[in-house]
Amino acid sequence: MTELDAVVFDLDSTLCVSTQDDEAIHRAIFERTGIPAFFEPADLHAIDWSALPEAGSERAHYENMYRAVAREVGADPDHAPALAEATVEVMDPAAVAFREGAADALAYARDRYDLALLTNGSEDSQLPKVERLGVADCFETAVCCGPGTGIESKPHPEPFERALDALGTAPERTAYVGDRHDGDVVGAHAAGMRSVWVPTGVPGRDHPEDPDPAPTHRLDGMNELVDIL
Repeated sequence: MTELDAVVFDLDSTLCVSTQDDEAIHRAIFERTGIPAFFEPADLHAIDWSALPEAGSERAHYENMYRAVAREVGADPDHAPALAEATVEVMDPAAVAFREGAADALAYARDRYDLALLTNGSEDSQLPKVERLGVADCFETAVCCGPGTGIESKPHPEPFERALDALGTAPERTAYVGDRHDGDVVGAHAAGMRSVWVPTGVPGRDHPEDPDPAPTHRLDGMNELVDIL
């Protein structure tokens, strides 16, 4: 990738993956609440995250998420508050490991470009992941956006522009690397940045066959990032 000054990375499912099992979390949430399970983990991946109402906290975000999936599958949305509370109790934000190929890709980029982190989620939930990975010193800045942060969620241009301002780089000379099209590619393009889309291949996630806008680059894995940088 020519004429590039900086790279901004997404965190969840791009640099890191949860070491908590989705199915185990799913079971634990319903066991704690006594609510019969009315959706599968894949149903959560399939909802339109960009359409969720603005939330003032992580818990409120989970509640909005469960209301959306309940409406999608024809269940009672009033189960959402209890499910959200159970999720906060069960989830361990710092239970993460590098996505395959991400550690080497990050090290390669760090030696050549200024780096920033941009992630949907509060500092309380996201920065412990960065500490667990041991990469806090890789980034010039970390922009946490969305519920409870006072910064619009991706794909709104605001968080991307904040990262650009902190880096002091022009958008056309800055690449954004992320796993989702709806939040990462769409948001990067709205801010005038180049986009590197690295979808996870997880069933039900955001993988449009004919994405619009088209990413600047689409990769099959984080190990391929070195090839384009």
